Amino acid sequence: MAKKRSLGMRAFLGVGFFALIMAAALCLSAWSLRYWQGWTFWAVFAASNAWLTMHFLKKDPALIERRMKSGLSAEKEKSQKIIQRLIMLVFIALVIFPGFDHRYGWSRVPIWAVAAGDALVALGMCLVYFVFRENSFAASVIQVDTGQSVISTGPYGHVRHPMYAGVLVMLLGVPVALGSVWGMLFCVPMVLLIVWRLTDEEKFLKKNLAGYEAYCAKTRYRLVPGVF
Repeated sequence: MAKKRSLGMRAFLGVGFFALIMAAALCLSAWSLRYWQGWTFWAVFAASNAWLTMHFLKKDPALIERRMKSGLSAEKEKSQKIIQRLIMLVFIALVIFPGFDHRYGWSRVPIWAVAAGDALVALGMCLVYFVFRENSFAASVIQVDTGQSVISTGPYGHVRHPMYAGVLVMLLGVPVALGSVWGMLFCVPMVLLIVWRLTDEEKFLKKNLAGYEAYCAKTRYRLVPGVF
C-alpha cells in the first residue's frame, strides 16, 4: 500500500509539474494571460492527462510505473535517444510557436476550428486510453519486459502502433487548438519523426519479442488502416 501511495505521489507530481511548465510556456510565448485558446487547450490536455493517470493508477499501476521511466536517459537504443531528443524539440516548438503567433497576430483561426482542434486533442487522448487498457506493457521507452507478449487484440488488431496513431491525432490538433495556422508546419517534422521512431522500434521488437515478426505479417498497417 505504501508503495502504491508513493507511486501515486510521484505520478501526480510529474503530471502537475508538466502542466505547470506547459502553462508557463503558453503564457510566456503569448506574453499575455488573455490567451483563451491556450487556456482551453491546456485545460483539455491537463485534465485528460490527469484522468488517465488517476484511472490507471487504480486499474494498472504497473503501466504507470513503466510510463514514468521516460526521457533520454531511460532509452537504451542510441538511435532512439536521437529521435527522442528531436521529438522533444519539435514538441516544444509545436506548443510555443502558436503563442508567438497569437502575440504578433500572424494568423487567425475561427472559433469553430479552435474547438475542432481541442476535440482532436481529446480524441487522441481517448485513443491512447484504449491502447493503455489493452496493453499494460505500453512503456514510454522501447524495451521488452519479462513476461511481455505480442498484443494483437483491440486497437492492435487494426494497426501495429495505435498509441502513436492516437498521439499523432492529438498533435495534429494542437496548433489549431492554439489558434495558429503557421504552427501546423511543425506537424510535418513531427509526423516524420514518429514514423522514424516506430520503424526503428519495429526492428528492435522483431529481434527481441517472440512472435512480433509474425504479427507484423498479419497486421499490415502501422498507423492508418488502408493507408500506412
